Amino acid sequence: MVYFVGAGPGDPDLLTIKGKKLLQQADTVIYAGSLVNPVLLDFCKKGARILDSSHMNLEEIISAIKETEPGLTVRLQTGDTSLYSAIAEQTDRLQKLGIRYETVPGVSSFCAAAAVMDMEYTVPGKSQSVIITRAAGRTPVPERESITSMAAHGTSMVIFLSAGMTREVSKDLIRGGYSPDTPAMIMYKASWPDEKVVPCTVGSLHQAAEKNGISRTALLIVGSFLEGSDQRSCLYDGRFSTGYRTGTEIPDPHEQEASS
Repeated sequence: MVYFVGAGPGDPDLLTIKGKKLLQQADTVIYAGSLVNPVLLDFCKKGARILDSSHMNLEEIISAIKETEPGLTVRLQTGDTSLYSAIAEQTDRLQKLGIRYETVPGVSSFCAAAAVMDMEYTVPGKSQSVIITRAAGRTPVPERESITSMAAHGTSMVIFLSAGMTREVSKDLIRGGYSPDTPAMIMYKASWPDEKVVPCTVGSLHQAAEKNGISRTALLIVGSFLEGSDQRSCLYDGRFSTGYRTGTEIPDPHEQEASS
């Protein structure tokens, strides 16, 4: 049995309880050594085989899993497995081999970043959508999903795996529609002991990254939501009726439908 476990953003306390229990039981742990906090390996049982996948290719990872059968393998991946984890190619191989697997979610770094900043990506009057994307590098990105195309929406954006391309990202964001003075943030290793928050703007993104020596393991966060908002949400507005509370004003029927 193989468990794909989201390790969380870095802080070992942000590993899920289920993930911790599985690490304690695992016969083999294959962890993403370039990104996962090695402190998490302290949860492993004595005698467990621990392999760093940063030195392995796909075939070697699958081979290590096969060698563990019928024991329990934990594939420990950074953040949450639903984002940029490359688990699809791994599970495809496991299906063909008839090896059972299960996925255990984790806390993504973009969630940890918002917690560090005490911010909400979906701020009333500013943004009600979040775009999670990456810049094209050695791994290509479809043209319709380029930074320039995504920037046309003008909403909150979290850009993964692009800290080494801040000059290009800044230009593409501006080309797509963000003004140079749009608030931005570079979040380096959110929740780690050496985390760093660098406020900047879209126009100064590259200079800020260069000044702080950041070229990897960081999120680029963009949007007017970083300014905050004085506008209240409808959720706790006393005038707004919901399926659980009657407001002081007759609600718009479309709003009532949306709240139920």
